[in-house]
Amino acid sequence: MHSVFFNDKGVLRSGWRASIYVLAFAFVSFLLVSIGQALLLTSGSASGSNLHLFVNALLSLISASFVAWLCLRCLEKLPFRSLGATMSNGWMKHLWIGIGLGGITLAIAVFIAYVFGGLQFELNSGSTPVDIVYSLVVSLLVFGLAAAFEEILFRGYVLQTFSRAGIAWVAIAVTSAFFGLVHMGNPNSDWISTLNTILAGIWFSIAYLKTRDLWFVWGLHLMWNWTQGSIFGIEVSGITQVTAYPLFKEIDAGPTWLTGQDYGIEGGLACTVAIILSCFLIYVMPAVKPDPELLSLTSPDVTGETRSIPS
Repeated sequence: MHSVFFNDKGVLRSGWRASIYVLAFAFVSFLLVSIGQALLLTSGSASGSNLHLFVNALLSLISASFVAWLCLRCLEKLPFRSLGATMSNGWMKHLWIGIGLGGITLAIAVFIAYVFGGLQFELNSGSTPVDIVYSLVVSLLVFGLAAAFEEILFRGYVLQTFSRAGIAWVAIAVTSAFFGLVHMGNPNSDWISTLNTILAGIWFSIAYLKTRDLWFVWGLHLMWNWTQGSIFGIEVSGITQVTAYPLFKEIDAGPTWLTGQDYGIEGGLACTVAIILSCFLIYVMPAVKPDPELLSLTSPDVTGETRSIPS
């Protein structure tokens, strides 16, 4: 029975470590988010507002990061910097490349839907410049926090602890599938949008493994969402309330299988093509490479077991 729970170095196996992380995160985030939402409702803030979304994302990010720190420290005796969320070598370069590639990937999807489908845009002349700028800034904060939380949760401790066990592919498959499933409850989702979200999970996982930090993948995720919703006025996974006054207004005549229509570009095959192209670009990209310490902290040794590195 001992071997079911522990490897030959006496370290709890990766599957149990990941399970502990998920359960602990669920408990901590439920407490923090419930308290935060209760305080907001008491203060009179409308449910579903950007303030609520911001607080939810912030408290979820804190929960995911705190539980990751605990698991790293207690289960694997690793420093928090192994999570890839601190200022490691090359972090700023990775962030800016991720930001650029995220925007370019979204632009490729839009271009495909524009050329081969009925997707068009017009300048949002019905809104004042002040409203548009305010909306761009607020949505950047909300999308930024939401993307940071999702990357810590999906490409953070769970993916990395399996990577240290030499089976990162298990975490990529599981987290990407779950990433797709949790978006099935979004407005107007269908099988194409779900498959695209699973593909996006694989895209983000490839990006993480390329650098072993979360800055590159955070830049990708943030700019995909922000450019989509705040610049082009497209629904972000079926959601529109984050950006009240986008720079452009979307006119989507379909077909749905290509452009996504009411779910947004993520519900169409234009998105599929763009993400596959971006995965290839990341794979061959010479400009980003992992910091040697982070590579060591997230890779298996010759026996496929986790390393124990003091802080």
